[in-house]
Amino acid sequence: MLRRTLLRNGALAALTGSLWRCEAAGRPLTPAEGPGRPLVSAAPATYGPLQAPNADGLALPAGFTGRVIARTGRRVAGLAWHPAPDGGACFPDGEGWIYVSNSEVPLVGGASALRFAADGTVRDAYRILSGSTLNCAGGATPWNTWLSCEETPRGRVFECDPFGERSARPRLAMGRFQHEAAACDPENEVVYLTEDEPDGCFYRFRPTDWGDLTEGRLEVLCGTGDRVTWKRVPQPAALIKATRHQVPEATRFAGGEGCHYAAGVCYFTTKHDNKVWAYDARAGALRVLYDAKAPLSGVDNLTGAATGDLYVAEDGGNMEINLITPQRTVEPFLRLDGHARSEITGPAFSPDGRRLYFSSQRGRTGARAGTDGHTFEVTGPFR
Repeated sequence: MLRRTLLRNGALAALTGSLWRCEAAGRPLTPAEGPGRPLVSAAPATYGPLQAPNADGLALPAGFTGRVIARTGRRVAGLAWHPAPDGGACFPDGEGWIYVSNSEVPLVGGASALRFAADGTVRDAYRILSGSTLNCAGGATPWNTWLSCEETPRGRVFECDPFGERSARPRLAMGRFQHEAAACDPENEVVYLTEDEPDGCFYRFRPTDWGDLTEGRLEVLCGTGDRVTWKRVPQPAALIKATRHQVPEATRFAGGEGCHYAAGVCYFTTKHDNKVWAYDARAGALRVLYDAKAPLSGVDNLTGAATGDLYVAEDGGNMEINLITPQRTVEPFLRLDGHARSEITGPAFSPDGRRLYFSSQRGRTGARAGTDGHTFEVTGPFR
């Protein structure tokens, strides 16, 4: 099975480190502990103010540099890079690493991979998924596979091999709906799933055997606040009645987008109301973490750093990636000028945390077909 890819590194891939560390207690700050501590919009104090944009329109703090590593239709290591690059993740590969990227176009979407040498040079590029459609976001598994999610009615989740050695497989037990993103919780042995519908739901998949996603139970979140419950979705692959309509008590979310799990908490975003949510799996509590119009606008994909910083990308807005720090401040980390009709997608750190990857899905032209997609790499003194 695909999870055998973990053996090439001798152990399960490490998940990103704790978010929301309580400095005094040295432990994660859960949503239930922080309802009276609102997030604060702040000047960019963590890394300093953004400098003038470079030739690619990328504005970064002092000490950071950025480059375009791939562009739609142009060859990189022999592969023509796909249109509309979307969700992404990094995987360890010996002394180097691999960055995978979805393609959010119909019929020929799929996903591709870039293999990096230890010095950061791209030494190979290849497809890891073909024959799927509108592959939006997804998520990495602890056994080093990539879950690529189709954002279409009755969409599927495909489990892909980032190393390109095994064929991708649909995991139909994870539900047929308008999938957006996935995040693995190894403590509770579940996979959280977001749904990009105006009245979408937040799901978790409980595989029969952790590490094998072919069979299991799909559940939907019900309730908010200190006590939420999960109820079984009776027919995850139903032809007529959509999954989100099968459990009347299911909580509705206004357009689920990215999700990220760390240290007992699953963070996810909803685009229509511009919120960042935090589900504390240990306490069974759900809280809104961010609910404002600025500085973070058009919340979308997100990822986390080992230091506890949450990096949230914008779909539109002023094309920034903002930090939400453990000190509960919200501040810009980077901005893309000249990409006003695009969205920032696929943020992911290299395994050593020294490089951040992301894409401008439609680039400078803003073409809806994603024919001007840019994929970037940022290096610098990440804390």
